[in-house]
Amino acid sequence: QKRNFMTISQFIQQLSETPALWITVVLTLGVILVNGWTDAPNAIATCVATRAMKPRNAIAMAAVFNFLGVLVMTLLSPKVAETIYNMVDFGSNAHEASIALSAAMFAIVVWAVLAWAFGIPTSESHALIAGITGSAIAMHNNLDGVNGAEWGKVLFGLVFSLVIGFALGYAVTKLIQRLCRRMNYRKANGFFDKGQVVAAAGTAFMHGAQDGQKFMGVFLLGLALAQGNVSPGAVNVPVWLMILCSLVMACGTSIGGMKIIKSVGMDMVKLEKYQGFAADISATAGLLVCSVTGMPVSTTHAKTSAIMGVGAAKRMRAVNWSVAKEMVFTWILTFPGCGLIGFLMTKLFIFIF
Repeated sequence: QKRNFMTISQFIQQLSETPALWITVVLTLGVILVNGWTDAPNAIATCVATRAMKPRNAIAMAAVFNFLGVLVMTLLSPKVAETIYNMVDFGSNAHEASIALSAAMFAIVVWAVLAWAFGIPTSESHALIAGITGSAIAMHNNLDGVNGAEWGKVLFGLVFSLVIGFALGYAVTKLIQRLCRRMNYRKANGFFDKGQVVAAAGTAFMHGAQDGQKFMGVFLLGLALAQGNVSPGAVNVPVWLMILCSLVMACGTSIGGMKIIKSVGMDMVKLEKYQGFAADISATAGLLVCSVTGMPVSTTHAKTSAIMGVGAAKRMRAVNWSVAKEMVFTWILTFPGCGLIGFLMTKLFIFIF
């Protein structure tokens, strides 16, 4: 049986009665805002790089489709949110567990802002998983607080998104080259110019579907802990929470992220319009498969690996592998880095509060 969470009026009442919940809510919404700010630009990087859209228009479109992705896909299937909700155990003390969750959110914000400052498209999925895992380890002083089955599902999804993104990017590009080899270049370019806008909207939609659900899972965990409920289980995501999270993510996206767009869309591979279209379609398809099957995956992984696949389809030298290596190194570094910050912040928060 699925657990039903509080209505919006009950939530507001709980906030007035539980000041500590304010900290959890503000930090969680802060992480969602930062995600929309630093991660969502990956979805529109290619259409900006190929000049299919102007940056401001692309960012506005991404904000709208991030909103729709969170709302629509969660109504259809909240499996991704459930996986995150059940991934860790902060212990039987609900008060200390709430503090640990707040510490994890703080660690994620710190990590994401540092990555943005250097223009590196770090994965917020990695940061989320690492941050809450580090906090759970701090609470137990061992790995007892980590749900191995759910953690395995998450890791598989992250690796799968990398593989499927590259494979689809390579295959779709080869297919387009074969189908369009006798077409008029100008007409084909016009088609892919419009098609890329649609495909980028699809990628932004799936970013909202994936990352929105991950952070809603954390939000639900915070609400459960505020009510003294520390047990895992299936959940029903309230509509008011879907709207709140999607609006905050859309606001984050509207702030922009030209550093990320430049790293992903311009520095890694020099893209033509048909290649940008192939990358967006491939990333969207891969994310859709993962979302329907309930795998929490990295939007950043799916998009950047699709771009690498597109470049490799032309020739391996078309990919700036030094930029790709830098990104992969950052993704790998996120687990111990953000996990350690989560661990240390949890110890510090427990000591202070």
